[in-house]
Amino acid sequence: MNRFSSVLNIILLSILFIYLNISSAAEISEQTKPDSQWWKGNLHTHSFWSDGNDFPEMIVSWYAENGYNFLALSDHNILSVGDKWIEFPNRGGIIENAYQKYLAKFGLDWVETEDGIESGQKVRLKPLNEFRSLFESPGRFLLMQSEEITAQFINIPVHLNATNLYRFIAPKSGKSVREVIQNNVDAVYQQRQEIGRPILVHVNHPNFGWALTAKDIALVKNEKFFEVYNGHPAVRNYGDQDHISTEKMWDQILTHRLTNGTGEIIYGIATDDAHNYHQYQMNKSNPGRGWVMVKATHLSAESIIKAMENGNFYASTGVKVKSIEIGQTSYRIEIAPEDGTTFTTQFVGTTKKDILNLEDFDSQKENSKNDSLIGKVLAVKQGVKVQYDFNGDELYVRAKVISSKKKKNPYSENELETAWLQPIELLSK
Repeated sequence: MNRFSSVLNIILLSILFIYLNISSAAEISEQTKPDSQWWKGNLHTHSFWSDGNDFPEMIVSWYAENGYNFLALSDHNILSVGDKWIEFPNRGGIIENAYQKYLAKFGLDWVETEDGIESGQKVRLKPLNEFRSLFESPGRFLLMQSEEITAQFINIPVHLNATNLYRFIAPKSGKSVREVIQNNVDAVYQQRQEIGRPILVHVNHPNFGWALTAKDIALVKNEKFFEVYNGHPAVRNYGDQDHISTEKMWDQILTHRLTNGTGEIIYGIATDDAHNYHQYQMNKSNPGRGWVMVKATHLSAESIIKAMENGNFYASTGVKVKSIEIGQTSYRIEIAPEDGTTFTTQFVGTTKKDILNLEDFDSQKENSKNDSLIGKVLAVKQGVKVQYDFNGDELYVRAKVISSKKKKNPYSENELETAWLQPIELLSK
């Protein structure tokens, strides 16, 4: 064997060695790649940092102990950073009662107080960066910094939640309700671009104060989420004789965007908007009423937000979904069974045929001609495994699963546990 042949053999053996190692590494990587799983979380919660009535550690404890995987503390126009104290001059009040529970759970070594001779006792509110290590655990529980950006147009409330913020965003004004929404969404996206990490912004409780119309939201660019369900008793999820429900609003937004607007899908979120943690009754805004279930590979802010932006989640007040499969010809759902409980699934959408007969959006009025054409129930299925076969005429299809089981501590009388699955655009199929 000459010298050239020896060198050639060495080169070939080296190439083979590298190839085998790359192949082996790729195989191992594929084998160890984590599977997606469902993570339960709430993106709208209040504490003593604004108008909630408990300490943030107590609130986080409740969610961590009740099966949640992630939580966003979202107080009004403030982040839980810096130095903040609250005071309870009157014995027996809500703050003192909350303080006694806080002290009993966390102890004197953790709780910081300051006795003021004239003003009474003060308690320091711990910022997020001081207490998150007590609760966060890889693959089990995650906290995200959030803010409820609380703006208004004249006297009309315009509220949006921004999740995974780095710094505070002051509420922006505008010349109309729509412009106020857009300016605040733009402010969130500006911070997102500047810091280079995902921040999720969603429109809160549009029927609070009958503030927002479907058209207001539909025309906002880059707003991909809104609250179809909010657990606060004052937000009017179901509308009234003169105003549409938030669910009907969802269908109007989708129809408008997919025909005359941006073409963006908007996704529905369920939240608690919890403020009250000591009295559990229907007229209080308690925790545990609404949440999102997100299908993601990792329990991280980046993974959760990315999955939600791709529509890989559903909103729920109790119903658990095992799997969702979207094919070229059908929409298949498997629901987690419960003994003694039945499930009814409504497949809802707007058809291309009905689009031709639509009037201009008046958005907030109930019983208009559009009401019967937008967001129709296309099919009703019973059981834990259901399927809807596309007929080719749908603009979009979403699903609503209704349980026969009444919800504990409901938002309203006789409320049934429900899940809202995200819409699938079919116009281009």
